Amino acid sequence: MTLTHILIFIAAALFYLALLPARWRAWALFVGSIVAIYWLQPATRIRTLDFIFPTATLALVALAWLASRAPDQGWRREDTASALLMAALVIALSLGRYIVPEYRITPSRPPAPATVALVVLATVALLALLRRVPRPNRRLAGPVLLFIVIVFVVLKTGPLAEATSGWIRERMGQPAALATAAELEWLGFSYVSFRLISTLRDRQTGRLPAMTLREYTTYAIFFPAYTAGPIDRAERFLPDLHTLPGPDPAWLAQGSMRIAVGIGKKFVIADSLALFALDAAKAQQADSVAGLWVLLYVYAFQLYFDFSGYTDIAIGLGQLFGIKLPENFSQPYLRRNITQFWQSWHITLSNWVRFYVFSPLTRYLLMRPRKPSPTVLALIGQMTTMIVIGLWHGVSWHFVVWGIWHGLGLFAHKVWSDRTRPYYLRLRERPRLAQAVAVLGVVLTFHFVTLGWVWFALPDIGTSWDIFLRLLGL
Repeated sequence: MTLTHILIFIAAALFYLALLPARWRAWALFVGSIVAIYWLQPATRIRTLDFIFPTATLALVALAWLASRAPDQGWRREDTASALLMAALVIALSLGRYIVPEYRITPSRPPAPATVALVVLATVALLALLRRVPRPNRRLAGPVLLFIVIVFVVLKTGPLAEATSGWIRERMGQPAALATAAELEWLGFSYVSFRLISTLRDRQTGRLPAMTLREYTTYAIFFPAYTAGPIDRAERFLPDLHTLPGPDPAWLAQGSMRIAVGIGKKFVIADSLALFALDAAKAQQADSVAGLWVLLYVYAFQLYFDFSGYTDIAIGLGQLFGIKLPENFSQPYLRRNITQFWQSWHITLSNWVRFYVFSPLTRYLLMRPRKPSPTVLALIGQMTTMIVIGLWHGVSWHFVVWGIWHGLGLFAHKVWSDRTRPYYLRLRERPRLAQAVAVLGVVLTFHFVTLGWVWFALPDIGTSWDIFLRLLGL
């Protein structure tokens, strides 16, 4: 999301609040989110792929909605209107093929409108057949969930993504030898996929509220949170969508201030720090341990200001449009231990993985005839959770090691806190010593997290290991 995107979204919010009747605001968010995902999608070197990706997102969202409907949820006239409007928007956007690039919504020339219309009609016909499947949460949810996971793995695994890119290039009449994994830049898929998976799992367990196609689509691709989160929950998002407020000076001031703070974090602080942050080239050029530590410190803060800045912008934009998105950061580098850090860093991702990975896994292990000990249970649960978070960023060994690093840190902290709880309770009687211990905890936690960023920042495990040893003076 660039400054141009942000300014136009702010202008759209002012129009939305000042001129649009209240009854049309939810529909405006639906239409605006569909158009926005095409506009935000960056150009790709593979012909028309930047049009195909947003279109595939809409098809996948519609399929997930069908699979996550309650058994007694019928098909409403509003759902028909939403489906027809979605199809019409996709076809209308393909007409940009005949518009000069300066006035085109899509980043490059779309496919031929006739081809798009045929694909859209075929997709609508397929979805119309699938909507007749009885008990969709049992017959469709599992296959759809598996399909999302497979696509996610392909996009996040370098060799698979490169092979897929070559296959697509051949179909597009472009040289397959030039294929790279980076060409498959499906903007927003990581966040959309987690939202879809959560709704499918919540329907299977009976926790998902009934949602129309319009509501479900707006939740899944809500444009302020489309590119970088936060990962909202449907049951939290839906009440806001049902009660969109009108113009409120205090509400607008809060949202505008949040956007301004986010712009300062991202485009001023983070982009400036990026010039001096750790990467493979700078790491090889550093000729001292102190120089490496400076690069690593800069990277740690650049990553925080970049990510939290985007989150502030998303929350502020959401507030302008009447949606209160969840917080994603809460002073993570000032936390006293690694557990508190992960309760404050990318909060919505941590909560998602804890809810859909850690809790089901530990319940499964506890239901086995031979239950593991609490210590083993904690080790398995925390290691699995953090490895999943690592793989969410990319299926690569250096992300696996980063996950293991944090999994071991969380496990070590649990063992330590279980054994030292009486000591910390007695510290309440000695406030100065308690304060000194708290400061020491912040320093240790920050440096543990910062050392972990070595595995995150560098492109391969060999380079990461070399720099990691150099940072320790080895």
